[in-house]
Formats: sequence, structure tokens, C-alpha cells
Amino acid sequence: MGVIIPVFPTLVKQLGHVGDAHGAQIMGVFGATWAVMSLIFAPIFGNLSDRFGRRPILLISMFGLAFDYVIMALAPSIAWLFIGRVISGITASSGSAAGAYVADISTEEDRARNFGRFQAAANAGILLGPALGGFVGAWNPRAPFWVAAALAFANGLYGLFIVPESLSHERRAPFRWSRANPIGAVGLLISKAGLLGMAAIYFLAQLSNQTFSVFQFYTHFRYGWGPFQVGLLLMVLGGGGILIQGSVAGAASRRLGERGAVLLGTSLALVAFVVAGFAPTQLWFWVSMMIFILAGITFPSLASLLSKRVGVDQQGQLQGALAILFGLTGLVGPLVFSNIFAWSIGAGGWLHLPGLSMLVGGLVTVVGLGMAFLYARPMGPEADNAIIAPEISAD
Repeated sequence: MGVIIPVFPTLVKQLGHVGDAHGAQIMGVFGATWAVMSLIFAPIFGNLSDRFGRRPILLISMFGLAFDYVIMALAPSIAWLFIGRVISGITASSGSAAGAYVADISTEEDRARNFGRFQAAANAGILLGPALGGFVGAWNPRAPFWVAAALAFANGLYGLFIVPESLSHERRAPFRWSRANPIGAVGLLISKAGLLGMAAIYFLAQLSNQTFSVFQFYTHFRYGWGPFQVGLLLMVLGGGGILIQGSVAGAASRRLGERGAVLLGTSLALVAFVVAGFAPTQLWFWVSMMIFILAGITFPSLASLLSKRVGVDQQGQLQGALAILFGLTGLVGPLVFSNIFAWSIGAGGWLHLPGLSMLVGGLVTVVGLGMAFLYARPMGPEADNAIIAPEISAD
């Protein structure tokens, strides 16, 4: 998926014959479309994985993505790119099954570490993908889509012949449409004490991260960056993410506790948004990115805290519910932040704050930090009674 990142905005502007501001708005619509598809299909895939196992869902995703990238590689117009994003949103919804796979093979003690390694693997793709995409895209902006299709197909073959199933038959749950829809899936979040509060932290963190939906346009407008610089930045973010989430996040969880790691990581993210929003030079922008990398200790511990509050047969449903929250942020975030950015360099240019979207992301993070202080706690009777009593009485 990372291969197409450096060239996708360029292709959008070429096919749409638009500049940075309107291109960012189109990308916002594309991001919202992807999110709607994820919103619909994530709970279906999550519940199907609880019923039939994780492996079939992951295989559908990989081969489906390969087909999708072929469509986008051949797209003659913005409309065809739009169709590609619809298919991508559907097939990428298997993230719920992938997260459940990690929970299946983890113990209570190593769950945060394993979720960190899982995210580090994704960051490895972000590290290599954009570098490859930037190199190939310099020759032809459509070439990375063909590369992405080949990689997705190879990934599907790897899953087909090598990856084992993680969910045994006796641990599977029946498929019910009452759970396999956005309302039913989110219903799980209010059925367990403290789960809704921690899910809100996840939602706000993901919403603030949607500011990155405009950072290619932001860095081009403010610093004159092109695909090469964007690819380099993503390589650095990916490499740093591998280090932080692959090893440091687990150590932080052991040393600070999962709650402490969430609080520290969220605080670092707040600082990073403020620095990025006001960064007068490229150097200061790079400083903010380094702080963002350190903030990566948040999600492994948060994912572990969340997964520990549901049973083995509900891991897919939980991941589906979290995918819905992520889908909502993908629906709202790109539209909001792209329009904030467009306004800040257009009608709102008198403010001299092209980084306004980053600062709004910081405000969202402030709310998330407050929620983390209240709800990011390990499961236990004392914590539940002290912190989650309003949720229990509401249920």
C-alpha cells in the first residue's frame, strides 16, 4: 500500500487538471469514500473471521487489493480512480482479521509487544514502499500501481501456501448479522466496562492522525517538496516506527505500564502537532516528525488494553468495531483537514497559518489526552469501579 503514496496526489492532480488546494479536496473525498467502505465491511470481515478463521479473510484482502491496483493503474479518469478507492476500502477492511490474528497468538504478558511488532511490520512496508514508489514514480506515475498489484498478488500467494490459521474450530463463534454491522459491532464497546472509554482514546488518536492526509500538499506549499522528499520522509517515519514499535514500545510497556506508555505517547503526539503546525523551516518540521516517531509507543499498549477486555471469540468483533472507529476518522478527518488546509492557504491566508490543520490535530489530541487520564487503565475490579462506574450504570 505504501508504494502508491508518493505518486497518488500527483496522479490526482494530473487527471483532474487541478492544483494543490483543489487536489487536497479531491484526496479528502477519496479518503472519505475509502472510509465509508471500511465502515461497512470491517464488522462483516471481523465477524466472518470469528466464524471461519482469520486466514480466508486475509487471502480475500490480498488478492482483492491486487485486482484493485490494476484498475487504478489503468484508470483513464478521476472517476476510475474513485472506483479503485471503493474497491480498496472494501478489501482493506480485513485489518480487523489481522488484528484478531495477533490477539489469537499472544499471551497476556506479550500482547503489547506483539501488537508493537505487528505495527512495526506495517512500518517496514511504509519504509520500503514509498522509496520504491518514489523511484519508480519518477519514471511514470502509474508504474507504482503495477508494482503494488504484483506485491499484493505475491502476498496473497504467501498467505495461501505458508501462513497457518490462528483460530481453532472450537474457539470460533457463529456469524450473526446483528453483530456484523456498524451499530451491532459498536454495541460491543458498551457491553464491557471501560471499553468504550478506551475506544474513545483510540478514536481521537486516529482522528488527529488524519492530519497526515494533507501533509503532502502542506509540505509542497510550504517547503516546495516533491515525491522524492515525501518518499524520504515516509522512509524515515517507517524506519523510526520499526525501531519504536518493534522494540521500544514493548520496553516502555514493561517499564511504565501500558497506561503510562499511552499517556507518554499521547503527550508526545501533542507536542509534535504544535511544532509541526508552527514549523517555520524544514528543520523544525523534521524535528516534529522525530517527536511523532517517539509517540508511536501509544498504540501497542492501547491495543493490548483493549484486547484484554474481551474474550477469545470476540477478538474479531472488537477489531471490527475499532476498524469502524478508524473508518469514521477516515470519513471525517480527510474532509475536515483538507478543507481547513485549503481555507488556511486561500481565504484564510491572512492568518499566515498554513499549518492550521496540524494545530487542529493538536486540539483533538488534547481531548484524547484527557480521556487517556480517565480511561487508559488495566482491567480490574478496583479500576472498573473507580473509573467506569458511569458506563456500568448506563448499561
